[in-house]
Amino acid sequence: MIRQLGLVGCGLMAGSFALALRRAGLVERIVAYSPSERTTRRALELGVIDQRAHTAVQAVSHSDVVLLGVPVRSTQACLEEIRDHLAPDALLMDVGSTKGDVIEAAKHALGKRLGQFLPAHPIAGKELAGIDHADVELYRQRVTILTPLPDNTPAQIEL
Repeated sequence: MIRQLGLVGCGLMAGSFALALRRAGLVERIVAYSPSERTTRRALELGVIDQRAHTAVQAVSHSDVVLLGVPVRSTQACLEEIRDHLAPDALLMDVGSTKGDVIEAAKHALGKRLGQFLPAHPIAGKELAGIDHADVELYRQRVTILTPLPDNTPAQIEL
């Protein structure tokens, strides 16, 4: 059971992930940050999240699992911003469409915390983006490619 899921970026991919965890009964609380207040307001209205965060740091603080749903080009800056606010045992994942550059960004940004990051690439999506198109079924019957790093533990991969 995930006590708190923190979303940084709250669009189609992150919103769909949150909805699927909620439906499966695997998460108690979902907190999300997006640079667009409209996005998190809408996510709250749609029941995708339980609480709007005003900063990325607020979204990840006290979260067991953190999912980055930001554009790949924003990954390093986002990771640098949240790095020192991750719980020591939090699992950090992403839904970026590429992995090589995301992993490089993580290596530069996370330092000692790199082992908390488990890169993921869901082979899922829609032609429409944004929280209004989040879909509880988006990941069903889809493959998600995990690209574990040397420091990832079997428990992280299993989660």
